[in-house]
Amino acid sequence: MKKTNRSVPRLAALGLAVAAVLATAGGGFGAFKQGPAAKAGVNTGIDGQLARTKAALAKYKSVAVAEADGYVLASPCLTTPTDPHQTSYGGGMGFHYVNEALLMSGKVVANKPPVLLYAPVGGGGLELVAAEWLKPDADQDVTTDEDRPTLFGRAFDGPMLGHGGGMPTHFDLHVWLWKRNPSGIFASWNPAVTCPGPEAKASAHAH
Repeated sequence: MKKTNRSVPRLAALGLAVAAVLATAGGGFGAFKQGPAAKAGVNTGIDGQLARTKAALAKYKSVAVAEADGYVLASPCLTTPTDPHQTSYGGGMGFHYVNEALLMSGKVVANKPPVLLYAPVGGGGLELVAAEWLKPDADQDVTTDEDRPTLFGRAFDGPMLGHGGGMPTHFDLHVWLWKRNPSGIFASWNPAVTCPGPEAKASAHAH
């Protein structure tokens, strides 16, 4: 797997290396409001939007193409224990590749996710499994959500506190476009994603 390039320290300094901080054991991310249930059905119109987004992002099955477009490795492979008492919680996310420019823009654009998620596959390769959209909360108050964004007919999760390092209170949405998620296409964690090997790092967060 390619090493993190020189952009990563800059991401961390800005508090934008989202998933890298998620991997810090023991740190919660504060109270947040969860969007509509991850297992909710997706209607035909939304299916079309998802299909078009999946097609537009298919080029990022190549990590080299993602890197050329500004995505930078920002985390180890992340997993968290499953908890049967919580909805859509537990499993893996994989490696997070973060696009600093898209993340800083604060815009929610279907074909421009700030984060791409890759899972390890046999032989040391990476498989594109999901995309993640984030948006800073306008008033930075976890008790209000008037500016909660939506995408694909789904309200973002949050607002939630930043995961450290100056990251702002924000909303986010995971979409498992390339790997089936038993917990639902919009669930944060995917029980079907695992992180074997020494680079895997457990997370205690319900991001």
